[in-house]
Amino acid sequence: MASASLQFFAFVLALFAVFGDITATLLPNWKVNADVGSNIITAITQMQGLWMDCTWYSTGMFSCSLKYSVLSLPVYIQAARTTMVLSCILSAFGICITTVGMKCTKLGGDTDSKSHACFAGGVCFILAGIFGLVPTSWYMREIISNFLDQTIPESSKHEPGGAVYTGFISAGFLLIAGVIFCTSCFKKQQGAWIYPPKQHHFPTTEQESNAGYNLKDYV
Repeated sequence: MASASLQFFAFVLALFAVFGDITATLLPNWKVNADVGSNIITAITQMQGLWMDCTWYSTGMFSCSLKYSVLSLPVYIQAARTTMVLSCILSAFGICITTVGMKCTKLGGDTDSKSHACFAGGVCFILAGIFGLVPTSWYMREIISNFLDQTIPESSKHEPGGAVYTGFISAGFLLIAGVIFCTSCFKKQQGAWIYPPKQHHFPTTEQESNAGYNLKDYV
């Protein structure tokens, strides 16, 4: 019962992580640059994401432009696009598989099949977490290195946006959920290996006893 509750907790954690992963992939505020200038009325907030760049003016106007060309983008943005999409796909597969493999559901067949499905879903969550952790860390490193570079003008420097933090937290949730699912199945299999079923040899003992009695009869 405790294992089923732990699996349900990991499943809820994975659901939040999947929604956060998809949201972080689509949001345009991976890095933000606030240019106030000499007058706060003309303040401009520039946001750059994986798929589009947006500009928000203090007057309330908001405009975005899509990044159509893939080859013109920096390498870390191309890698972030690929890995974040893979993370979303793997986490969605993990949700579907663990739904079948959890102990609190009636899907998946016998206990061994549900255990294997649960382990496969946990592996999907771990891989999705790794794929989500790599681009967010790389993107954060590029932002910090450019911010600390003295040769880059202040107007071209950016700060990490909310999408980077959302992706980073979602990757951590996916890793935690994957580890919980894998260890819950592994403990069960490990218990079967450590404590193998006892074998009874009553028929052989009875035959030996009967053979002993027969020899005494001959004596």
